Amino acid sequence: MMEDIPEREARAYETPNGDTIFITQRDGMYYAYQNVCPHLQVELEFLENQFLDRDQEYIECSTHGALFMVETGECISGPCLGQSLEKVEISVHSDGGIYLIND
Repeated sequence: MMEDIPEREARAYETPNGDTIFITQRDGMYYAYQNVCPHLQVELEFLENQFLDRDQEYIECSTHGALFMVETGECISGPCLGQSLEKVEISVHSDGGIYLIND
């Protein structure tokens, strides 16, 4: 639900097929990505739901400190520079729900 994801924070969710994704909010928009760093294929967070850097400006991989743009998932700093997080298509409904869009 939208109220579970405050502005400039992120929350992890397990999908029905067993993947872990996270959703973050920025300026009222929601962005979802697979919880996998393109560098070593490890999960991004060290502590539960800690996906953003200290200033809550970028998505951060806790393993090697790679930074990713919230809006695009593009790596702008760190060992996977030029790579991107895998975006997950979501739909935000007026009932407050956030739903995965299946391929």
